[in-house]
Amino acid sequence: MLRMTVAAALLAGLFSSVPVMADATSFANPLVRQRADPHVTLHSDGWYYFTATVPEYDRIELRRARSLDALGRAEAQVVWRKHATGEMGAHIWAPELHHIDGKWYLYFTAGRADKIWEIRLYVLENASPNPMQGQWIERGQLKTGWESFALDATTFAHRGQRYLSWTQRAPDGSPGTNIYLAKMNTPLSITGPAVLLTRPEYGWEKMKYEVNEAPAVLVKNGKVFMTYSASATDANYAMGLLTASADANLLDPKAWTKSPEPVFKSSAANGQWGPGHNGFTTTPDGKTDILVYHARNYRDIVGDSLRDPNRHTRAQAIRWRADGTPEFGGPVADAVQGGAGR
Repeated sequence: MLRMTVAAALLAGLFSSVPVMADATSFANPLVRQRADPHVTLHSDGWYYFTATVPEYDRIELRRARSLDALGRAEAQVVWRKHATGEMGAHIWAPELHHIDGKWYLYFTAGRADKIWEIRLYVLENASPNPMQGQWIERGQLKTGWESFALDATTFAHRGQRYLSWTQRAPDGSPGTNIYLAKMNTPLSITGPAVLLTRPEYGWEKMKYEVNEAPAVLVKNGKVFMTYSASATDANYAMGLLTASADANLLDPKAWTKSPEPVFKSSAANGQWGPGHNGFTTTPDGKTDILVYHARNYRDIVGDSLRDPNRHTRAQAIRWRADGTPEFGGPVADAVQGGAGR
């Protein structure tokens, strides 16, 4: 009888949810299977809270664990389901969990049950100290200043001001999706003008579709870094980067520099395709920054890529260059441990 050691099984990816190293910067990837657009919050209570898009696009789940590696084994709790009719009735995408002023907020994307591509931003609120408990209250649509296809909201605070960044089609109805930024005056609303930070310009941002989406923000080394994802949600999906000085007026588009090449993309060598829609977290001690993202472990997809369920959540440590900019490397292979891949 052929016998396989645990180590060999891990390398084969058969037990990829089982960590093989105790190092807090090492992960057994994928962390969570069939969960796209991942968002992880390391809260002050010591728990990692995880939410993501489910392949059925019909609900929002939360789970928590003491380590990133344990998230895949943690119980998924459904905290909200789509409406049977009307708004918030289809395409439940990209939830993000944020703790603001003593309450929890879930920002998410949804279409109408009767018009599934009439996509907008919505918010849920929970006053419980533990977001797995208490009541999630619908706070309605998060208005952006004009009505058009809108998705992938994120929020961050910088030097005493909270901001919202999101994806939307331009007010003039031009094709493609862009990324905007505005100040927030409450966790449920923006104030002042929304400014355009980036639109699809380069060839790698226009593969099949003209897409800039899914902003995520990391403040480090005197800079504000905003990653985003571009092109179709297949093997062409890749991650771009905007950079601004931490002292800059973030609402001035000229304060941001856009990298002309993707900073994170498919790796045939590692068998990872279409990495993107990322978020950021840290090790429990806060010393190491972690990139959390989704990718598939195959290139070719039968049918619509949005209907393929196998975008898996993954994580890897970020390296930092001498000039203070991030080195993401490439997506690591399944069950490969360690930092940024090559």
